[in-house]
Amino acid sequence: MTMTRDITRYDAQMLKDAEAWTEIDGDLAAVPDDIAAPILQSRCETSKCDHPRTDYWHDPETVDAICDIAYLPDGGTDTAAGQVRGHLLDIYLPHEAVVRGGRTTPVYVDVHGGGFCYGYKELNRNFNTHLAARGFAVVSLNYRPAPQTDLKGQLADVQAALRWLKAHLEDYPVDPDSVFITGDSAGGALSLLTLAIENSPKAAAAFGIDQASGIGFKGGALVCGVYSLASAGKATGRGTGYEAAKRAMLEDMLSPSFFAGLEDADPDFLTAADIVANVDLPPLFLLTSSDDFIQAETLGLATALARKGADFELQDWKTNTAETLGHVFPVCMTWLDESQQVLDSIRDFSYARI
Repeated sequence: MTMTRDITRYDAQMLKDAEAWTEIDGDLAAVPDDIAAPILQSRCETSKCDHPRTDYWHDPETVDAICDIAYLPDGGTDTAAGQVRGHLLDIYLPHEAVVRGGRTTPVYVDVHGGGFCYGYKELNRNFNTHLAARGFAVVSLNYRPAPQTDLKGQLADVQAALRWLKAHLEDYPVDPDSVFITGDSAGGALSLLTLAIENSPKAAAAFGIDQASGIGFKGGALVCGVYSLASAGKATGRGTGYEAAKRAMLEDMLSPSFFAGLEDADPDFLTAADIVANVDLPPLFLLTSSDDFIQAETLGLATALARKGADFELQDWKTNTAETLGHVFPVCMTWLDESQQVLDSIRDFSYARI
């Protein structure tokens, strides 16, 4: 069936509500139909899944929020005035840390998921605030979704946010030497690539980054990430976990142009096995579930880390009969008991490495 821009089959109020946490079609007017239509369908279908969950979203009373900070000069919420929503970030702080002051609170930088084309930082607010309630400052950053930019542009946005953060950490009651990164799904990929950029000048150059932020990540928590980003021809036989179908799926949804300009990174920094082989990564907490449609991606990364003897922890949650957890469950369904246990595990893993 040919995809079109017709969204009348979707509930209009649902899509209006979803604009609080994602683009729908506001950035697609000048985009060719063959690129816009699959992105629009992906956004609408994903919004249909996320919308019912908003009834469960809530902020813990123990967390303070500072929202919509521009990390680049064009960052803002008035896109009609030429501002870029993708260049904003939020900071969530435990209220106790604010009241007590000091420089002891560790920091998590969160990179949201959404297939590289869906979502803004508001999508992950529930996850961010509950992570903050466990004793972290959480910096939740936007990046421009496809088709506003490509993979290199998204990584450049993350770097710009990290440079802003490094310059402003002293403005907040946090420990600048205890910074971690987390990301889910596409955000897991961007987080892993960011760790490669931060720990390898060769990787930074391959992604067009002149100089990494140097923020000094202590570790990361990667939730159900997608790591099969290399082109199929170059990645053949490059290691456990690479699935050509995942790159093909992303090209179908985003168009091949999303991966433009990555010749120097392909495949040495675009598969899990190659990144692990070419970069000394900090400690990693990895999460997936038995009914996660990209479970094998996380298991492949874990296998590569185990073969290298790296410091990591893997949680592969098994579902019971007639139950489901699915993709990125601690992020999209934070209220589940399983999700609360994952958040506790991330805290324990991170605090043990400070």
